[in-house]
Amino acid sequence: MPDEVQVLGRAVKQAQYKQHRALESRLAAAGTTLAQWDALRAISRTPGAPARALAGATFQSEQAFGTLAGRLTALGLIERRPGRGRRIEHYLTPAGEETLATGHRIADQVLTTCYAALSLADRTTLIELLGRIDIDLDA
Repeated sequence: MPDEVQVLGRAVKQAQYKQHRALESRLAAAGTTLAQWDALRAISRTPGAPARALAGATFQSEQAFGTLAGRLTALGLIERRPGRGRRIEHYLTPAGEETLATGHRIADQVLTTCYAALSLADRTTLIELLGRIDIDLDA
């Protein structure tokens, strides 16, 4: 049994690795990175969100997200504005919205290719199965 779960864990990681490499390559050609596009996507979903929420949404530490947000600001892709108290809110600029849209088109192409071997029913099942995995190592 332990061998089986290790094989499964590696298969999931391998699929993720291939997907990320393909996305990184295509996004780089468009002048952005997967981390940048993912941050723009998170900000687009929740305009005005603080770094803590965006860090969680992008699977990063607050410090890492803060560094990334600084780069995105320098590139003119986001604005950081004061919020309530010490909160800093994040918003896309028009250039950020354009980069996000380009990233969406690229991601759609890459992910369609990545999952082409799976039928719609297979993809639906995979989403459901992955959603059942509950990992809380901090508990």
